[in-house]
Amino acid sequence: MSQRLPANARREQILDVALDVFAAAGFHGASMNDVAEAAGVTKPVLYQHFDSKRELYLALLDEVGSRLLEAIAKATAEATDGKSQTELGFRAYFRWVSDDHDAFKLLFGPGTSSDAEFAEAIARVTSEAANATAPLIAVDIDESHRRTLAYALVGLAEGASRRLVELGDEFDPDEIAREVSALAWAGLRAL
Repeated sequence: MSQRLPANARREQILDVALDVFAAAGFHGASMNDVAEAAGVTKPVLYQHFDSKRELYLALLDEVGSRLLEAIAKATAEATDGKSQTELGFRAYFRWVSDDHDAFKLLFGPGTSSDAEFAEAIARVTSEAANATAPLIAVDIDESHRRTLAYALVGLAEGASRRLVELGDEFDPDEIAREVSALAWAGLRAL
């Protein structure tokens, strides 16, 4: 049995362990028993924090999405111009994917899109990423078009990441970020 932790620390520990369990077995293949055992807690302790497997999975989707968005926001906060902001944002994104394939697969894998409630949680993350990206597109275009371009940039990063994760090989996130941000920056400058 694991040591007694404060409630917030225990919740974070359960979420970290649940990421590994769900990444290995998927939502339908994993059980609350699996998560409790991996976390070193009893099922009643697990249920003190999450009422159901679905609630745990949704909390995990939110947590992983928040970590991604925080990494990008932190990385771009010091940027001095649009070009560096673009590269720093993509670098943070690809480093996150490189460092945590499981988190990427949890958010963007096939198990999340086949369930309406999970897909809605992912759509929120995508929307928040686009909302954060749109103001960075410093061109004189209609706000609706700016948001569409923000979604396109988010999709560019996601699509490239899907390919890299599917290949299963190690990749240099900084090199990929340079290439993808150069592509994105060239497109934005053309506007």
